[in-house]
Amino acid sequence: MAGCGDDSSTGGAVTLNWFIFNEPSGGPTKIAERCSQQSDGAYKINFEYLPAQADQQREQLVRRLGAKDSSLDLLGLDVVWTGEFANAGWLEPVPQDTEQKVTANVFQSVLETASFEDELVTVPIWSNTQLLWYRKDRVPTPPKTWDEMIDMGEKIGPAEGRIQVQGNRYEGLVVLTNQLIESAGTSILAGPKEVRLEEEPTKKALGIMGRLSKSPAAAPNITTSTEDTARLGFEAGDSSFQINYPFVYPSAKENAPKVFEQMGVAQYPAVEQGRPSKPPIGGINIGVSSFSKNKEQAFAAVECLVQAENQLEVATLGGLPPVREDLYDQPEIDKVYPGFADEVREAINNAAPRPSQSPAYQDLSLAIQRAVHPTTKIDPQNPESTYEELRDNVEKAVKREGLL
Repeated sequence: MAGCGDDSSTGGAVTLNWFIFNEPSGGPTKIAERCSQQSDGAYKINFEYLPAQADQQREQLVRRLGAKDSSLDLLGLDVVWTGEFANAGWLEPVPQDTEQKVTANVFQSVLETASFEDELVTVPIWSNTQLLWYRKDRVPTPPKTWDEMIDMGEKIGPAEGRIQVQGNRYEGLVVLTNQLIESAGTSILAGPKEVRLEEEPTKKALGIMGRLSKSPAAAPNITTSTEDTARLGFEAGDSSFQINYPFVYPSAKENAPKVFEQMGVAQYPAVEQGRPSKPPIGGINIGVSSFSKNKEQAFAAVECLVQAENQLEVATLGGLPPVREDLYDQPEIDKVYPGFADEVREAINNAAPRPSQSPAYQDLSLAIQRAVHPTTKIDPQNPESTYEELRDNVEKAVKREGLL
C-alpha cells in the first residue's frame, strides 16, 4: 500500500513542482537546489518550465489551475496576474508567520503587486523597473521631464537625437500608458471595479504620448517598438535617449562598447516639473497553489527561496533586482548595477503598479492597448477623443463586457 501513496506518506522528501519560465541565468535553479539541500529532507524542488512568452505562461497556468490540478505547488507569477488568480481562488493566502518573515524590508510598491484585497497572496522574489538611459556625450544634463527630453531630442536632430520607448500593441504599451498617467497624478483604477482616470491629468499623459509619436525625435518604428527593438535602436548609435530596464546596460557593454562608454542613467522622466515620476514595477512573485497537497512544505520553501542570500544570488547571476530595499547597500549589488544601484532602488521605491488589482486585468490590458495604439493617432493638442475611448474601454473591461 505504501507504493500507492505520495512522497509524504512514505516519510520521504516531498516533491514540490515549481511552475515558472526558464530564467536564462539559472539563478532560480541554483537557489532551489540550495533550499532543497537546506530542508534536511523535508522537500525537493522540481522545475516544470513554462514557455518564454508571458501570455503563454499564463495560459498554461490558467488551464491547469482551472482544472484544479494538484500537481502544481509553487507558481512563478508575473506581478500583473495577482488579482486574477486570487479572485479565482487559485492562490493559498500567505500564513501570518510566513508573512512576517517574507515582508521584512520589502519595498511597499512590490508588496502591492503581491496583495489582493489587502491580503498577501503571493511572495515577491525579484523585481524590475525602468530607467532613463541617455548619451552623456550629447546630453550633459539628463532631462527631468518628458517634454524636456523631447525638446532635447528635437534640438539634437533625428540623426542622433532619437528617443526609444515601447509603443507596439502589447503589454509594454500598457506600461508606458500607465506610468505616464500615474506620473500625471491620477490612476487608471480607483479600485478593482472602479475607474478613476481623472480627465485633466489623463489628457496631459496622452498628450505627451501624442507629442512624442509625432516628433522628429521619435524612433521610426515607434508603433511596433518593444524592449528589444529599443535596446537595438540605442545600441545602433542614432538615439540619445532610451526608456528601458537595466538589462540594456550589460547588453550595450557587450554589443556596442562605443555606445556603452557614453551611457548615462537617470530616473524615469516626470510628466510635470516638481511632480515625482512613477516608474513601472515588474518582476516575479511566488504563489502557492490552493490545490497543492503540500502547502506546508511549499511555504517553507518560499521562505527559503526569498532569503537575502538567494535574492543576491539571483541578482548576481541574472541582473534581476532584489525586492528587499536593504540589499541595495550590499557590495554584490554594486557589481550588478555599477554606479546606478541607488537609481534602481529609488525607481522601485517610487514605482506605481499597473492596475492588476482588477481580476479582469487581461481584458483591461487589451482595452488600454486598443485605445492608445497606434500612438501616432493621438492629437497632442487635443487628446479628447483618445481619452473618451480609453475611459469607455476601461469601463467595459472592468465590467467584463466582451472586449476579449
